[in-house]
Amino acid sequence: MLVYGRNVAFEFLGKNEKVRKVYLQMGFHDEKLKILIEKFKIPVLYRSKKELDQLANGVHQGIILDVEDFSYTDYHQFIDYENSFVVILDHLEDPHNLGAIIRTSEAAGVDGIIIPKDRGVTVNATVIKTSTGAIDNIPISLVTNLNHTIQDLKKNGFWIIGTDMEDSTDYRNLDYSGKIALVIGNEGNGLSRMVRESCDFIARIPMYGKVNSLNASVAAGIMIYEVVRQKRK
Repeated sequence: MLVYGRNVAFEFLGKNEKVRKVYLQMGFHDEKLKILIEKFKIPVLYRSKKELDQLANGVHQGIILDVEDFSYTDYHQFIDYENSFVVILDHLEDPHNLGAIIRTSEAAGVDGIIIPKDRGVTVNATVIKTSTGAIDNIPISLVTNLNHTIQDLKKNGFWIIGTDMEDSTDYRNLDYSGKIALVIGNEGNGLSRMVRESCDFIARIPMYGKVNSLNASVAAGIMIYEVVRQKRK
């Protein structure tokens, strides 16, 4: 997997993560990064800016790292706590949203995040960059079937709370005690039909202006901190 940007590079090199090789733009002059690269004896390939632009799907700041693929966690490893709180993402498509939700979840102390394997964004370079280091401190599980996973969570004592504007309850009026799995829907279509039908409760965030919806990562942040607020009473 290719990751890029100077902050991301410092994170990976500072932890001595497995880096196969580094692509540097010709004339790259960040001496601190160069020292780390030399310290760990990582092969360096110099390329033109145009060549790096073709490798990176975003702003690379003159450095791209070839690293091992992200390591996902079996969700059974983070659902056994008495007061567990997990976040489920129902086929999100925007890597910036995923990265922002990972960052918020880690900051709020969420136990883990569950994402589907198909028809949605998974962990990539943009997600890693947007999460600004949080991705290393929260487990993320990649599952084949979200609905089956939700049913398994129910068997393990979880209440499933989805988010939608239709046929729903003000999010402040729900009880978030016990094991909670919060489901955030797709940016354009919201919750998929089967996932919605599997939810025990549907929460809504009231809209007082002319806009009728929030960005997925913003909505997730509001919901996550309400769950945490109640759990910490």
